[in-house]
Amino acid sequence: MMKILIVEDDPSLSELMVSALRKEGYTVESAADYHSAAEKLELYSYDCILLDIMLPGGSGLDLLSKIKHLNTKVNVIIISAKDSIDDKVAGLELGADDYLAKPFHLAELSARIRSVARRSRQGGDFSIKSGNVSLEPETGRVFVGGVEVPLLKKEFSILSYFMQRPGHLVDKTVLAEAIWGDHVDQTDDFQFLYAQMKNLRRKLQEAGADIEIRAVYGFGYKLAEKDNQK
Repeated sequence: MMKILIVEDDPSLSELMVSALRKEGYTVESAADYHSAAEKLELYSYDCILLDIMLPGGSGLDLLSKIKHLNTKVNVIIISAKDSIDDKVAGLELGADDYLAKPFHLAELSARIRSVARRSRQGGDFSIKSGNVSLEPETGRVFVGGVEVPLLKKEFSILSYFMQRPGHLVDKTVLAEAIWGDHVDQTDDFQFLYAQMKNLRRKLQEAGADIEIRAVYGFGYKLAEKDNQK
């Protein structure tokens, strides 16, 4: 079970993140200022830390230095409204694994957490693998059996979303909001989603993928192996 510490002084945002991540099965704790966060880090160990830069009582960058001194293997994602290049570079140079600027979608936060955790397990390998399909988030490329399959940007985003949630039932509304975000104008008309999904499923089938995005009647979709019809 992955244990996460959220270091965020905005109580409403912190509560929102805690609730969302607990629903995904994570063990989540929070700290609202520099000193309480430092105390928790001294007493407990965490797998991932979501760290704001602007904190009461001290700088999040100073806390990052302390975190890496205590445990170089812990994953740290900086979450800050200060979306400046200087802050981003400073955080990454101090050992942060990723940087997410406010405001953000909770779906993107969850994806970033899974991404840094996966890279740690795979020794720095950024690719996502399922069956004979390999997806590279950094390059936007997809391979089936070692052969590249050209995908449009939204097709790639849909496949990435499912490959990070193998076997999970995904409601079509949740999927549309996660992929299109604020650009989803009419949630009662999913023709844009159906068209992208149809093309993606066809490309995977033609390439000989041994996984598929299966339609679940009355709900949405899920990623499954072709020989598993459950």
